Amino acid sequence: MVVNVVPRPSQERGNANHGWLKSFHTFSFASYFDDKHEKFGCLRVINEDRVEPTTGFGTHGHREFEIFSYVVSGQLEHADSMGNTEVLSRGDLQMTSAGTGIRHSEKCHGPRQVHFIQIWSLPNKSGLAPSYYTRRFSDEEKQNKWVRVVAPVNAEGVSEARDASGPAPVHSNLSLYATLLSPSTSLQHVFPTGGSGGPKKSYIHVIQTSGYNPQKPQGARIKVVGAEAPVELREGDGAYIMGEAGKDIKVENVGETVAEILLFDVE
Repeated sequence: MVVNVVPRPSQERGNANHGWLKSFHTFSFASYFDDKHEKFGCLRVINEDRVEPTTGFGTHGHREFEIFSYVVSGQLEHADSMGNTEVLSRGDLQMTSAGTGIRHSEKCHGPRQVHFIQIWSLPNKSGLAPSYYTRRFSDEEKQNKWVRVVAPVNAEGVSEARDASGPAPVHSNLSLYATLLSPSTSLQHVFPTGGSGGPKKSYIHVIQTSGYNPQKPQGARIKVVGAEAPVELREGDGAYIMGEAGKDIKVENVGETVAEILLFDVE
């Protein structure tokens, strides 16, 4: 199987503008439904959210899903029924494993809008005990290299401590990498070996760092090079990537600004 890259254009994502909240949905979510974009392996939600000051998501419940918040700018205030309260800033990643059930709230903290990526994954077992983790990654760590910010709980270097270095643990075959890729710079990514066999799946997302834009994407510009013709992506764009274990792709910044990129390996 050759490496296949299928674009997911930014302007075709679900989009909700509630004034206090501006949100894009890569997969079906809330009032947005598209049976061609419901999930990808264990990856169920990628929402790019912007929440205005003094507002946010009030206390509400979740079960089973594992929910990540990757903070791009501003500050996100978290509180939950496990007793966790925290203010998250740029570079912070917070994970709530809802398991048998939790309640939490997420609000904008301070005078600036908070911009974050909310990610949901499906665990490989039900009935887990609820848990909470926070990880912090600097811009310097992510400059022109893939930093693994989420990884399976049994992977090497993963700690189940609430606050620790290294990736946040997840109970599924999901790894999330982040980078800040400079112009005229490229990174390789190799499909992992092992797992359940068969075709491997990745998803790439270019974060909309230059501002909210529901129209044709602009800003940072990258190319994803697999076995077929290169695919160009801009801010807000994503792509489904499929190939064989051991095959590789190249991600190249062909624009004039730094591109902040998330790359998921999923099953």
